[in-house]
Amino acid sequence: MGTFYEMTCRVGAADAGIYTQCRPSGVLNLLQEAATEAACAFHASGPEMLEKYNALWMVTRMWYRLDRPLLWNQSLTIRTWHRADRGAMLYRDFDLFSEGEPIGEAVSAWVLVDADSRKLKKLSEIENVMTSGGGELCKERKLGKIRMPQDMKLVEERKFHYSDIDCNGHVNNVRYADLAADAVGLEAALADHFVSSLQIGYLKECMAGESIQVCVGGDEKARFVHGVDLAGESRFDAILTLDEWKEKG
Repeated sequence: MGTFYEMTCRVGAADAGIYTQCRPSGVLNLLQEAATEAACAFHASGPEMLEKYNALWMVTRMWYRLDRPLLWNQSLTIRTWHRADRGAMLYRDFDLFSEGEPIGEAVSAWVLVDADSRKLKKLSEIENVMTSGGGELCKERKLGKIRMPQDMKLVEERKFHYSDIDCNGHVNNVRYADLAADAVGLEAALADHFVSSLQIGYLKECMAGESIQVCVGGDEKARFVHGVDLAGESRFDAILTLDEWKEKG
């Protein structure tokens, strides 16, 4: 058995939205908390990386899949581990359980960058990372680039503010999930559907004061979102997949 970390929590009011479903950003937030706790447990946390290597962890892609929606006040157990790869990208895997039953999975991709130059650092130099992987638990899924459809339409221009920014000084990764959900008008779909999967690609950091244009495309089941800055440079991509669901009772 490989090395893993397990965290149990409840879906809080701050994570839940319409029809008491956990927002996509809420799911990502819980996954991020589990990843942070796991990194701390194996002495590879952000503060430790900054002190020892002048480096920062940065997530580049996130994906999750759910068999059913997570609802407000439900128990959630997240089991997570990383793949001890020697390349530039570190994959972290997750299995999700609620009330003892498996309900989904997730994969995230991370890089370690120099805090000043933002240049990539070699993961093979980080001993804690190379000696504490998930072994046979590791998933095979890789997170490739999302291919946007041709018929994308501009729906809004969004400026980032203080409330969007995290402790690394850039827009927090979970905020992009809120932006994507807003762009596709998710509130109109959730009476009898839920977000069964979400993938986000973080293409370039966004900072407070910057603005991006948000474009959407796709169909009723798969909805694509693309964020591009005013100079035409891509900042993020996302795809949300919707499946039918009707709350019991």
